[in-house]
Amino acid sequence: MKITYKNKEYEYKNNTSLLEISKDFSNNYKFDILLGKVNNEVVELDYNVNMDCEIDFYDLTHHIGNKSYERGLVFLVISAFRELYNCDIKIGHSIDKGIFCEVINFTIDENKLNNIKNKIKEYVSSNIKFEKVHYTRYSMEEYYKNNKIFDKLKNLKYVVRNSLLLYKFNNNYDYFYGEMPINSSYIKYFDFHFFNEKSFILLLPNIYLEGSIKPYEHYEKVFNAFKSFTDFSKSQNIFNVSDLNENISSNKIGELIYINESYQNKILYDVVDEILVNNNIKIILIGGPSSSGKTTMSKKLSMFLKSFGLEPKYLSIDDFFKERDETPIKENGKLDFESLNSVDLELFNSSLEKLLNQEEVVLPVFNFIKGTKEYNRKLKLNNKSILIIEGLHALDDNLLSKIDNSSKFKIYVSPLSSINIDNHNRITTSDIRLFRRIIRDNMTRGYSASDTLEAWKEVRSGEELYVFPFQNKCDVVINTSLVYELGVFRTFVEPLLFSINSNDKNYDEAIRLINLIRNILPIAQNELPYDSIIREFIGNSFFSKIGDE
Repeated sequence: MKITYKNKEYEYKNNTSLLEISKDFSNNYKFDILLGKVNNEVVELDYNVNMDCEIDFYDLTHHIGNKSYERGLVFLVISAFRELYNCDIKIGHSIDKGIFCEVINFTIDENKLNNIKNKIKEYVSSNIKFEKVHYTRYSMEEYYKNNKIFDKLKNLKYVVRNSLLLYKFNNNYDYFYGEMPINSSYIKYFDFHFFNEKSFILLLPNIYLEGSIKPYEHYEKVFNAFKSFTDFSKSQNIFNVSDLNENISSNKIGELIYINESYQNKILYDVVDEILVNNNIKIILIGGPSSSGKTTMSKKLSMFLKSFGLEPKYLSIDDFFKERDETPIKENGKLDFESLNSVDLELFNSSLEKLLNQEEVVLPVFNFIKGTKEYNRKLKLNNKSILIIEGLHALDDNLLSKIDNSSKFKIYVSPLSSINIDNHNRITTSDIRLFRRIIRDNMTRGYSASDTLEAWKEVRSGEELYVFPFQNKCDVVINTSLVYELGVFRTFVEPLLFSINSNDKNYDEAIRLINLIRNILPIAQNELPYDSIIREFIGNSFFSKIGDE
C-alpha cells in the first residue's frame, strides 16, 4: 500500500500498524508520537493500516496529542490512588498551567503524594497497555453500581448507545472522551504540587511552553473565583453535567437560570461597591481572554454605576489600533493584532491625559474593513464621569504608563467554569470560550466554524503572551461562566460543527467538540433573560441596543 506523509509517498505492507509506521518518522518530532491521523481521522497507534492513505502524527506539543497525553496521565493518577489508598479523585479545572484535583473521602500529605508519583513511575517503566474493552449498557450499569461509581452511573441515563467503550489499565476500568496513548510508557513527564490535605495540582507538559512543565504559581484571585463558582454550583446540587441534565429534563432549568443570573449580578454589584468607596478611581480597565464577555460586562457595569449617579463613558482599546500598514508582523508573516505594539500607545495615553483634565477630545473609531482610524467621536468628562476601558491589553501596566495607578481599577474577566462531564472528565474553560466564539463569529462576522477553529490557534497563542501573565495584576476577578450555558450553546454550535466536512483539516477538532457538547441536553434560548452575558454570543442582547457613550 502507498502511504502519503507530508506530500511524499512511501510503501508498506498491508495491515502494518500505525505504531510501526510512526517509528520511521519519529525524528521529525520533539517527543514520542502519541496518535496518528489516517485520511483525516484521528486514531490510536495500534490501528492497522490496510489501504492507500494519507497519514500524519501528533506528539504532546500538538493540542490533539496533548489532550491524549492528559487523558493517559489522568488514568495513571486515578489508578495509583485506587491501588495505593483505595480512594477516588475528582479532576477539576485548569489553574495556572496545571489541573486542580480533589481527593474524595481521603486526606493526603506530601509523603502520600510522593508515593503516588513513584507508583506512576512504576507504571511508566512497566509499559502497561491501555486496553479497549466494549461493554453493553446493562453490564456498565451493573459495574458502576457494584463499584459505587455514581457520577458515571448518572451520566448513563443520558447516553443512548447500547454498546460502550471503556479503557482498562491494570484492572482499573474507566471511560474517557477521546483517544488514548497505547500504553503507559508514553507518560514520562508530570509532576505534582501539594495544595492541602484534600487537593493537589497535577502538572503536565504545556503546548504553549514547547512541552515543558511550568512550576505552579498560585493566583489567589483567580483561584477564589473558581472556588466561588464551585461553591455556588454545589449549593444548587450541580456537580457534573448529569445534574444539569436532570434540571433540563425535569423542566426546572428556568429557575436555575434566574438563580445563576442573580448570583452573577450580585458579584458585579459587589465590584461596584468597591469602586464607589474610592473617590480616586477615574478609570476602570476590563481585560481578559477572548470570548469572556468583556463587552457585556462593561455595559452592564456601566448601567449599574449609572444607578448610583455616575456617568460612565466607554472606550475600546481596539479603536486605538495603529494604521494597517503600521501593524507589526509576526515571524510567520501574519499581522500581529494581539501584540501591545499594535496599539498606538502615544495617542492612547495623550487622549486619556486630556480626558482626565476634562478637556474635550476627538477620539478615533477604528474601521476594521479599511484598516484605519476615523475621527468622528467627541468626548469630554466631568466630575461625575468615570471611564470604562475594555480590551485585550487592559491589565498590562505598559498600556497606561503615564496615568497614576491610584486612579485605575482593574478587572479580570473570564468564564472560570468548574463543571465536569463526570469526576474524571473535565470541560476546559478554553473549550467553553471556543463554543462562545464559534457561535458569535458565525452570527456577527459570517465566519464558518472551520474559520474560527483555524484562527483559534493564533488567538490562544496571543492570550498566553498578552493576557494570562497579567491575570493576577488586577483588583478583582469576575467569573462570567454560567452553570447552564453549554445547554444553550448546544442548540447553536452543533449544526455549525457538523458543517465541517471530513476532508477539512479542522474536522478532527470539530468531532471532538461535537462529542463533548452532546453530553449536555439542549436548552431553548427563550429561557434566557435579555441582559444575560450569554446573549452577547447568541444574539438578542439588551446591551446590543445601547450605543457607546
